[in-house]
Amino acid sequence: MSKNRMPLATILVADDQEDNRELLTEMLRHQGYRVLSAEDGKQALKILGEQHIDLALLDVMMPHSSGFDVCQQIKAAPETRLTPVLLVTGLASQDDRVRGIESGADDFLSKPIRKEELLARVRSLVRLKRYTDELESVETVMFILARSIEAKDPCTHEHCDRLARYSVALADRLGLPDEQRVALRRAGIVHDIGKVAVPERILLKPGPLDPEERRIMETHPVVGERICAPLKTFRLVLPIIRHHHEKMNGTGYPDGLHYDRIPLTARILQTVDIYDALVTDRPYRKALPHERAFAILREEVDRGWWDGALVDKFEDVLKGVPQKSGLVKT
Repeated sequence: MSKNRMPLATILVADDQEDNRELLTEMLRHQGYRVLSAEDGKQALKILGEQHIDLALLDVMMPHSSGFDVCQQIKAAPETRLTPVLLVTGLASQDDRVRGIESGADDFLSKPIRKEELLARVRSLVRLKRYTDELESVETVMFILARSIEAKDPCTHEHCDRLARYSVALADRLGLPDEQRVALRRAGIVHDIGKVAVPERILLKPGPLDPEERRIMETHPVVGERICAPLKTFRLVLPIIRHHHEKMNGTGYPDGLHYDRIPLTARILQTVDIYDALVTDRPYRKALPHERAFAILREEVDRGWWDGALVDKFEDVLKGVPQKSGLVKT
C-alpha cells in the first residue's frame, strides 16, 4: 500500500498463535487494511479501549479471555458495541455457534481459513461499520443542533441533558424495554429541535406570546419530527418529538390527542419537561421549590392536562435520589 493512501479500515486481529496472526495480517494488509494484532483477549480489549477499530477478528480459543468473552465485553461497552466482531473458530458444534451468537458476534469464519471467504466477510462487515458510523455522525449533528438551540436561552442551560436523565430514570421505574429508554434519552436531547424554525424574537420573548407568535411556536413539534424523520434509528423518537405538548383532555398541540392516544413515551417526556421548567429560573419568575412544582403539576392533572400516574411515579423516582447524584437539579 502506498504511504499516501489512506487504509480502507483498521482491523484488530487477536490470536494466541503467532503464525495465524501473521497470516491474517499479511492477507489484510495486502488488500489495503491497517492491521493491529493482539496475542490474547486481555491485550485485544486494551487496544479496543485505546484505538478506533472498524472490525475485530477474534480467535475463539485464546488464553485469559476467550473470543466469546472478548466479544461479549465489546458488545456490552457503549464505546465499542457497534464494532463488528468476526469470530474465527475451528469449533464446529452447534452449541459453539449458539454461544457465539449469544455473545453478540456479527459473523463466523471457520478454520482452515480460505482467503476469498475471509476478504468477502471482512468487506461486508467493514461496510456495515461505515453505515453505522454515518448514522452516528448524523445523530451527533442532530444533538449539536439541538444544544445550539438550547444555548440561545440562558434559562434552559443543560435542560436537554436533564430531560434525558429524568426520562430514562422514569422509564426504568416503569420497566420499559431498552429500545424505549434509548428513544427517551435521544428525545430528551432533540425534542425541541424544531425550534430552529422559530424566530429568536419569539423564542426569547420575556412576556406572553400573542396569538400569531403562539401559532408559530406551536409548529415546532411538527418541524422537529420532519427534521428527524429521515433517521431510521429515530423511529421511536418521532412520536415523542411530535406529541410531547399534547394534553390528556385534548387541548394540547399539534394534534389535540386525548388520553392514551398520546404515546406513553411522549407523556413521560412531557411530565419531566414541565417539572424541569417549574424548578428552573425563567425571565418572568424564579425557580420554584421541588414541593411547589409537584403541587402545580397535580393542579394541572386535575385540569385534565397531564398523566397523574406518571406524576406520582416521577415524584417517587426523585424522592430517593441524592441531591448530588446528577439526576436532581440543585
